[in-house]
Amino acid sequence: MTTISTTDLDVFPLCLGGNIFGWTADAEQSFAVLDAYAAAGGNFIDTADGYSRWVPGHDGGESERIIGDWMAARGNRDRMIIGTKVGGGGDGLAPEHIRARAELSLQRLRTDRIDLYYTHVDDPDTPLEETLRALDALVREGKVRYIAASEYSAERLAASLAVSDREGLARYVALQPHYNLVERDVYEGPLAELAVREQLAVCPFFGIAKGFLTGKYRPGKVVESERAEEANPLMDARGVAVLAVLDEVAAAHATSLAAVALAWLLTRPGIVAPLASARTTEQLAELLPMAQLQLDDDELARLTAASDG
Repeated sequence: MTTISTTDLDVFPLCLGGNIFGWTADAEQSFAVLDAYAAAGGNFIDTADGYSRWVPGHDGGESERIIGDWMAARGNRDRMIIGTKVGGGGDGLAPEHIRARAELSLQRLRTDRIDLYYTHVDDPDTPLEETLRALDALVREGKVRYIAASEYSAERLAASLAVSDREGLARYVALQPHYNLVERDVYEGPLAELAVREQLAVCPFFGIAKGFLTGKYRPGKVVESERAEEANPLMDARGVAVLAVLDEVAAAHATSLAAVALAWLLTRPGIVAPLASARTTEQLAELLPMAQLQLDDDELARLTAASDG
């Protein structure tokens, strides 16, 4: 277990992504994955109020509802650390929206508090002071324990932290950026430097690059997947080189490519718990070894060099 920033949230090093619950995994499949994750010692689950709004006939909140039903059925709410988000899909971060959506998330999750409440996407049309005051009110009421940010630039995140410090408001303790072994530009640089300097716990999403870093996407191979259209463009010369090194390192440790890719992430500045999703218990089994996997300096250097291109 590792601690998120200066909080009392001790989390498993793999954060289980809940974006597929209610989408490619129905309730029964989701329960099986959640059971297996908890049995392995996992306690950190990520979702959002908008999951899976992109599915025809879905209004959003399907993932939260499944997670809430699972915790109620298993009686394990106090053991789980739940992160959910507000403001995605163009909804914005106006105070009235945050308040209303937080209440709905609490209902669907069947709980009285959200452990880690993320602003999903930056909202330049709402003053940072208004957003942070709304979040601070939820913290003071005990409905949210800590707040975090997801898709923010370094400039906007720094401005948000400055507002919290100046106004005495709840402060972001974690960051969830897009970051993995083949997609590094968003996080590395000013955002990573800020996160480390401000002691933010970083929990990157797309930790296995939409499935690309599992090794199932290979030149000339057709993969039937909801993510294939997004993952296939990663199959360039650099992506192929990264897969080759992953193959070698995974073989040396008798483990999966996904576990190696996630273990590499854990060595990067600020990273506390990468996110990855699993539709089945078999897919989850490929992710879980990352929690104990130790890569040596040579292996890390080879992976990074291949990723550098």
